[in-house]
Amino acid sequence: MQDSHAWSGRFSEPVSELVKTYTASVNFDKRLAEFDIQGSLAHAQMLAEAGVLSADDLTAIQTGMAEILADIREGRFAWSVDLEDVHMNVERRLTDKIGDAGKRLHTGRSRNDQVATDIRLWLRATIDTVVAHLVELQTSLVDLADAHADTVMPGFTHLQVAQPVTFGHHMLAYVEMLARDAERMQDVRKRVNRLPLGSAALAGTTFPINRLRTAELLGFDDVCQNSLDAVSDRDFAIEFTAAASLVMVHLSRLSEELILWMSPRVGFIDIADRFCTGSSIMPQKKNPDVPELVRGKSGRVVGHLMGLITLMKSQPLAYNKDNQEDKEPLFDTADTLIDTLRIYADMMRGITVKPEAMRAAVLQGFATATDLADYLVKKGLPFRDSHEVVALAVRYAETQGVDIADLSLDKLREFSALIDDDVFAVLTPEGSLAQRDHVGGTAPNQVRAQVARHRVRLAG
Repeated sequence: MQDSHAWSGRFSEPVSELVKTYTASVNFDKRLAEFDIQGSLAHAQMLAEAGVLSADDLTAIQTGMAEILADIREGRFAWSVDLEDVHMNVERRLTDKIGDAGKRLHTGRSRNDQVATDIRLWLRATIDTVVAHLVELQTSLVDLADAHADTVMPGFTHLQVAQPVTFGHHMLAYVEMLARDAERMQDVRKRVNRLPLGSAALAGTTFPINRLRTAELLGFDDVCQNSLDAVSDRDFAIEFTAAASLVMVHLSRLSEELILWMSPRVGFIDIADRFCTGSSIMPQKKNPDVPELVRGKSGRVVGHLMGLITLMKSQPLAYNKDNQEDKEPLFDTADTLIDTLRIYADMMRGITVKPEAMRAAVLQGFATATDLADYLVKKGLPFRDSHEVVALAVRYAETQGVDIADLSLDKLREFSALIDDDVFAVLTPEGSLAQRDHVGGTAPNQVRAQVARHRVRLAG
């Protein structure tokens, strides 16, 4: 019986079962099947237009591929490890269905340019899905920011209370991060959307192909310009995983904050029960499992980035079998990212904010000290002098166990005669917020302006 491999005539003995299992990729690359068929149909049409395939062959290929695609979608397709990968499985089934026309489909191409094309088609569609979910998550955060444009909370540096901000302003910081993430994904998509097909194994082909026509049929913006680079390049996969890593890092940062804010010692928010679990031994517990897992899964995605970079770092031109190892980390990165974005968008709609706890925390940390310093500067005191005056006032208030806003006017005037009774409007959290009324500031009307800007952007 002839070996199932297309290259069996070259070898004097069959591949061992262990090697067959070790080198097979069909168990994970079968998810590329629809894209493999899409690429093959475009290739076949181009070959027919170039006179390399007959019209009858093209019709047979189109009919056979339609049947195979239906079998795959309905779970009737029997995948074989003996055929090693998705490409050989589909091609063998096609040949079984339509005979020699199926064998002629591979004219003018190699599995090297075929797999590179399939991955790019799959990744292009995946990026579109990721961007859609990034928009959905941003919308959830914008809605939350809109509802809490006036809600006072402490802003932190070094995890120490710094200055008052609004919870809406805080949420919009993550919207900005995610907006950059979406831009990065769209930028990666531009480099993904170049066609390798037609590069064949590494040097191109002797057949009269029209690569630009294949690119047009598949919706690619351009073709890869160097055949050696086209079959061996995986920069686009690394770029996507790098962009995905940044998304996960941003969500890990937000997760860390949600975990801290949900702690009873802080009590700024509550997360809906459907995103939490209890304890097997402590009946009172409500654990923020989703944000904790997101925080953990960020390391998983960053690990895939390191793995892909390491995979490519020592490869000579052109294609090497090493590149088979690109798919599992790439696929898992995409799955992890999409699942995370989906659950996060829903989870943020289930956040309950506790304004009283947030405002109380602002009052515990001398959050308006900088406002007092600015007040004195506006009265004519140099900033470095005003900084020293306020530091002394804070030290005194701390010894009394009160906020500087609780000190009497007479006591405040002991630190500077420039202080008058209009200072108390400055020392309230709300007064502090209102003064930061500029683009990018935390004043409630600026938060609402940013919300409006984001809504227009996200709807576009």
